[in-house]
Amino acid sequence: MKISELKRNLNEVSSINFKMPNGTYLPSHFHVTEVGLVTKHFIDCGGTERKETVANFQLWEAGDYDHKLAPQKFLHIINLSHKILGDEDLSIEVEYQQNTIGKFGLEFDGNDFLLTEKQTACLAQDACGIPDKAKLQMVDLAAPAQSSSCTPGGGCC
Repeated sequence: MKISELKRNLNEVSSINFKMPNGTYLPSHFHVTEVGLVTKHFIDCGGTERKETVANFQLWEAGDYDHKLAPQKFLHIINLSHKILGDEDLSIEVEYQQNTIGKFGLEFDGNDFLLTEKQTACLAQDACGIPDKAKLQMVDLAAPAQSSSCTPGGGCC
């Protein structure tokens, strides 16, 4: 989700609910403790220099059970962060404390904001010799097993 989408969605809801990937909801007394600009400048394993920039929202909960962040207050926080985030319509990453700080993507289903799982991946698969999954055919995978038989003590396993 981009910042513009979040703003539009906040204008359409009367309350804010964040749903975890496992279906549970964040406690309704969560806080938005930080809005930041995060830039990752790195080199992948193939030697390509890369840069990624996201808007980062940190969610946190305390024992103040009467706290309830209204959509308009969240919009106010986002507007205050404009001097940090600038004018670019950045993708959003959400941090939320679990056993360690979890990083999530963000989507909206019309009612709830969904924290989505993020995955790591090799960005230079061709340099690492990792085959492109889309190019593999099931026939190709089965062919070696059909062309040779494996017997106990045969050294193929």
